[in-house]
Amino acid sequence: MLNTIYRLTEPRKIEVEFNEIDTKADSVIVRPTHLSICNADQRYYQGTRAPEVLAKKLPMALIHEGIGTVVLDNRGEFKPGEAVVMIPNTPVESDEFIAENYLRSSRFRASGFDGFMQDNVAMGRDRVVRLPDSIDREVAAFMEIISVSNHAVGRFDRFSHGRRENIAVWGDGNMGYITALLLRYRYPDARIYIMGVSREKLSGFSFADGTFDVRAIPDDMIIDHAFECVGGNGAPKAIDQIIDYIRPEATIGLLGVSENPVPMNTRMILEKGLRVFGSSRSGRADFLNTIEMFEKHPEMNELMKHIVGDVVNVRTVDDMHVAFRKDMAKAGGKTIMLWNV
Repeated sequence: MLNTIYRLTEPRKIEVEFNEIDTKADSVIVRPTHLSICNADQRYYQGTRAPEVLAKKLPMALIHEGIGTVVLDNRGEFKPGEAVVMIPNTPVESDEFIAENYLRSSRFRASGFDGFMQDNVAMGRDRVVRLPDSIDREVAAFMEIISVSNHAVGRFDRFSHGRRENIAVWGDGNMGYITALLLRYRYPDARIYIMGVSREKLSGFSFADGTFDVRAIPDDMIIDHAFECVGGNGAPKAIDQIIDYIRPEATIGLLGVSENPVPMNTRMILEKGLRVFGSSRSGRADFLNTIEMFEKHPEMNELMKHIVGDVVNVRTVDDMHVAFRKDMAKAGGKTIMLWNV
């Protein structure tokens, strides 16, 4: 099967290339329908990654968040037209103790390995998960980032002690919103607080018990555990604040992605006996758990819909550039591409 791939060859330049998909291989061929732009895609598109990283990873097709419909499955496990979520993490080995998303040998779509900006994508059969009709398609487009937060909350559940009366999330962006919402469902009796910088974004956390401007957090604030979902230039300040406000023997989850190393106050981490863990990406089990959560709590569709931003109908390469430009200009939310090329 002749396939068309839309590869980023240099920042802000997408070129059409072709490859051959082996229709006799033991893979599931998926036609993308809804794709979601991530900040990681933007760093490649805008060329803000280090020059040596761009030189190593380009050209490649962008996008690692998306859903589609099955075109072909030689085993017949998936029927043509069946909706599926595509899993970008692609392990080549397994380990008894290390999750698939932390194995250094794993490959990841749109990170030196073609992403989903293709007419058709040949997926390993364990890299696709059935998508129930009950889940909104525009929300499902960013199921990957939801599964990333779900993975982090699961790790927190294993690492943290049992006093979970007050949990705070630093970050009022997409990752902060998703993580806080999943914490709300995982710990319904806990008080969930959000710390951010945008009054408009903070107003959207309708499910939270309180929202605070990071420049005006009450001195008597009590926090049992916290998540850092800021990343970038704001990460050092966020981590410092967490360490200052959090109670001894608390657990801190780091989810924010930063291009450069971030300093930490290790003296106070030691004095308070804090547990600090990192969390990145997700695996098949996280996708399955996340979909199960949506089925159990169908109202999550509307709550997640709150962060759907621009929805762009993509038919041409020019439309792809329009989508990325709209995403750059957005104040917040996820940009969804309706993939109709």
